[in-house]
Amino acid sequence: MLLNGDCPEGLKKEERAAELSRENGLDEAEPGEETTGQEVIVIQDTGFSVKILAPGIEPFSLQVSPQEMVQEIHQVLMDREDTCHRTCFSLHLDGNMLDHFSELRSVEGLQEGSVLRVVEEPYTVREARIHVRHVRDLLKSLDPSDAFNGVDCNSLSFLSVFTDGDLGDSGKRKKGLEMDPIDCTPPEYILPGSRERPLCPLQPQNRDWKPLQCLKVLTMSGWNPPPGNRKMHGDLMYLFVITAEDRQVSITASTRGFYLNQSTAYHFNPKPASPRFLSHSLVELLNQISPTFKKNFAVLQKKRVQRHPFERIATPFQVYSWTAPQAEHAMDCVRAEDAYTSRLGYEEHIPGQTRDWNEELQTTRELPRKNLPERLLRERAIFKVHSDFTAAATRGAMAVIDGNVMAINPSEETKMQMFIWNNIFFSLGFDVRDHYKDFGGDVAAYVAPTNDLNGVRTYNAVDVEGLYTLGTVVVDYRGYRVTAQSIIPGILERDQEQSVIYGSIDFGKTVMSHPRYLELLERTSRPLKILRHRVLNDRDEEVELCSSVECKGIIGNDGRHYILDLLRTFPPDLNFLPVPGEGLPEECSRAGFPRAHRHKLCCLRQELVDAFVEHRYLLFMKLAALQLMQQKASRMENPTSLENGDSPSSESKPEDPPGPEAGSEEEGGSARGLAKVKELAETIASDDGTADPRSREVIRNACKAVGSISSTAFDVRFNPDIFSPGVRFPESCQEEVRDQKQLLKDAAAFLLSCQIPGLVKDCIDHAVLPMDGATLAEVMRQRGINMRYLGKVLDLVLRSPAREQLDHIYKIGIGELITRSAKHIFKTYLQGVELSGLSAAISHFLNCFLSSYPNPVAHLPADELISKKRNRRRRNRPLGAADNTAWAVMTPQELWKNICQEAKNYFDFSLECETVDQAVETYGLQKITLLREISLKTGIQILLKEYSFDSRHKPAFTEEDVLNIFPVVKHVNPKASDAFHFFQSGQAKVQQGFLKEGCELINEALNLFNNVYGAMHVEICACLRLLARLHYIMGDYAEALSNQQKAVLMSERVMGIEHPNTIQEYMHLALYCFASSQLSTALSLLYRARYLTLLVFGEDHPETALLDNNIGLVLHGVMEYDLSLRFLENALAVSTKYHGPKSLKVALSHHLVARVYESKAEFRSALQHEKEGYTIYKTQVGRGRGW
Repeated sequence: MLLNGDCPEGLKKEERAAELSRENGLDEAEPGEETTGQEVIVIQDTGFSVKILAPGIEPFSLQVSPQEMVQEIHQVLMDREDTCHRTCFSLHLDGNMLDHFSELRSVEGLQEGSVLRVVEEPYTVREARIHVRHVRDLLKSLDPSDAFNGVDCNSLSFLSVFTDGDLGDSGKRKKGLEMDPIDCTPPEYILPGSRERPLCPLQPQNRDWKPLQCLKVLTMSGWNPPPGNRKMHGDLMYLFVITAEDRQVSITASTRGFYLNQSTAYHFNPKPASPRFLSHSLVELLNQISPTFKKNFAVLQKKRVQRHPFERIATPFQVYSWTAPQAEHAMDCVRAEDAYTSRLGYEEHIPGQTRDWNEELQTTRELPRKNLPERLLRERAIFKVHSDFTAAATRGAMAVIDGNVMAINPSEETKMQMFIWNNIFFSLGFDVRDHYKDFGGDVAAYVAPTNDLNGVRTYNAVDVEGLYTLGTVVVDYRGYRVTAQSIIPGILERDQEQSVIYGSIDFGKTVMSHPRYLELLERTSRPLKILRHRVLNDRDEEVELCSSVECKGIIGNDGRHYILDLLRTFPPDLNFLPVPGEGLPEECSRAGFPRAHRHKLCCLRQELVDAFVEHRYLLFMKLAALQLMQQKASRMENPTSLENGDSPSSESKPEDPPGPEAGSEEEGGSARGLAKVKELAETIASDDGTADPRSREVIRNACKAVGSISSTAFDVRFNPDIFSPGVRFPESCQEEVRDQKQLLKDAAAFLLSCQIPGLVKDCIDHAVLPMDGATLAEVMRQRGINMRYLGKVLDLVLRSPAREQLDHIYKIGIGELITRSAKHIFKTYLQGVELSGLSAAISHFLNCFLSSYPNPVAHLPADELISKKRNRRRRNRPLGAADNTAWAVMTPQELWKNICQEAKNYFDFSLECETVDQAVETYGLQKITLLREISLKTGIQILLKEYSFDSRHKPAFTEEDVLNIFPVVKHVNPKASDAFHFFQSGQAKVQQGFLKEGCELINEALNLFNNVYGAMHVEICACLRLLARLHYIMGDYAEALSNQQKAVLMSERVMGIEHPNTIQEYMHLALYCFASSQLSTALSLLYRARYLTLLVFGEDHPETALLDNNIGLVLHGVMEYDLSLRFLENALAVSTKYHGPKSLKVALSHHLVARVYESKAEFRSALQHEKEGYTIYKTQVGRGRGW
């Protein structure tokens, strides 16, 4: 009853999930509503089935779709249990070979019932390598090590551990067994009030992970490559295998297939060995020579295909796990080969292996986009190339920092070095040539790449034809920031001075413009709210720009117009940019602004600019409506007066908008007035001369009051060069500059007076429910609030009258502030550590940060091995090879003092703690939560075990506990625009109550999302969740279960196994299991959600109330009354705290507790709770409602 009573809220959350899943960028070009109906039909080509004839197995039918490629049938066959061992084959229809890349609809004669024959093809070296790699992948298909190591876009999922297999099939099977006695007792650490926060249950052991050993060793032989005479016999390469029975064999891969040869480890004899069995597949050969392989491989493949496909499909971007169990390092020939070809800088020396990233990125953008199929093809190509580029850039950045890539300027100092690897340019986040001297030096150089990335993201979203940006990825790894960019053709052959034909290379001293760039950028200026403006160059000549001066325009050798250095796309944030002689509005001064920040590149976020302009638009409409109403009233009183339409409100200042009460007196009148203004504004903007002069005056006054650059229509834009050091404006523009300065001051005040209080209000109303640092940062960014305002948000929370209801926000905020401050310190700490000391240094830092042990001692790496040549020094050591041991002397007292200092300097917030134990005590934090937050922010991976943080006798961490350090990657997220518009339309229909129509639109959105992103993506996850919700509301529980299972798996895979979104998905799945009478599964899922909530935040969160109510309900259903009561009473306490004692949620909690007391026959307590609930309902709802 409660479980399905939260539908409307669930749907609102759906919207929020969609909001969260969207990267904060501009909406893409609208495809147009009217086109959607007929265009979708193109996508919905009906499928048909074909018959597949493969050697050695029975023919089988396969359902295919006309827009699939032949290649996709290949993939299906390589994945099927009975054909998975084949890779080198072609498909023939009526004796004709089908082209890999042709669409099925274009194949002549292919129709329902057609027979496709699988024909084995001769191998090449490439095909043989692909085959060996595929066999290795099949052997490792249940092994999670790639997911723990963060390679090949593998990631973890644990849902099947709690559902005991696939819900869809087993739901029916389990239903009959549900009434059998089930053990409902949760583990001790999940019970309300438990202080224990274990780490090991985060990654429970999956039964399928116990390896079925098929082979002991499969590796490349030392006899590779084959000598010339053997090549002429068709030998491609040699493999060495040790079977499970300890038999050592050498195998030849030849053009015709695989066979045993007579070579040993020390003697080369390529002649075939007995049994002389030639097999086209390596698996068939191994089946012949090893009975254990034959038996275990069959079992392994059976298990592999039983797993849900979403557990196996690669994610578009790599997700890293911050914990991992201790794993054995097994021999793996493919991994070894990958390391040598991909990760150690050899890749660029292999002809034909490198991709021209810039050409691929730009060519995909040039694809046609006139109709839906074209747009889908284009967006799919953009997304695929972008995810490949991100993976390559990440690998390259790690290779650069690990010292495995040669610099293009090796004689320069280490920090000044630049690198090219795999057609990608890498530079480091240091101020190498005093470029950022006036902006904050190294600190500015560290921030500039992320500002630039935000600019790239924005211009990509506007998507103007003919304007190109560079592929850009920012990677933080081992304390260094690396920017990876695609290379403009020809840029390396010329000086920057010669290349730049638009913008400035010296922050505004010399400035150039170009008519084509002005034309292209003019098309971006309206959506980006950028003002076209004039600046003076060093010769005092006026130059016109439509971007900031730092934005450079370069025409590549390919003739394309590129823009780069987009770090000042958005206007400066004056709250953090003190300018002598420029005062800020009172709201800013009251809050202690302006404050000098450590760099001068602080910009307003795009969301803030959009919200500010929206706010100004509403103000514009209100002012104009007010004037029109005053005119009308005056005309009625005195028809001859007010000829010019002047009114007292024409002098209204934008800083003093009418209060919220102002419009409430004449609701109907003001609504009509606003409609009239809209019509009037459109008439005047079209300039057809029909508007009368007084109406024009109304619009002109309103435009002036809100800072519009046009006097005939609302158009607010920002000049990004205002307050830029070194940029000068012509005398003729002084009035415009003054207006622009005022606009920026108003925007800075708007952030403090509207956005931050709005965020706090949303938190009080539970319109947003952040659960960890990342989700808090997300809701702040959605409102355009930069993280540097976190201290101000916390100050406002502290001063709020509803302080207790904001307890969870305060706790999350303090944790985020501490871990971000610690991250800033960790970054510089890590730069001084040589590679061999990384584990020791990281474990020492974690001890100082989190352990109660007062005097942790760092173990220097020299303990392990002593080098005879220790004193030899090299001038230019690779990055991260500094023999600096300063890190070893850090103490917990010093670190926490620095954290408090950093919190004050960066966030302007005073922490009242000197040690981690004081922080935990004062702010109610959890050490395990702080460990998770710092690990996620810095890329640390630690060993999965229980840590004794509070021991005062030994440190919590040792070197062996630090397993790895991963990169933290920032990149652009290309969007599926059409799919997203369908998703929004579907949401709107659902909000209006048209569930069936909404469901159809959401289904369509899902198809389009799959078309662009493939099967795995955050936005598909939001789509599946909403679909499941709709099916549940409409009573189709089986469909709800199926969709929600996919949503959980996807959330685990693409967002993380303990991400707050994953917790939400678990809760929804438990609800649908409960509705389908799968009580034990529902309980397992709810216990998992509660454990993850405890780990990520703790118990005292508004979401815990809903979780505990649900657990209590299910336990009540299985007659575990005492347990049920514990959870329900906790839910009542949490609801009372966060929603107030008179809330309807509290009334419902009282009712649920009363029901359990009634079942226990404790009628006095039951009556007491029912009375409490009744009183609340009577107060809130009134009598006569059946209470």
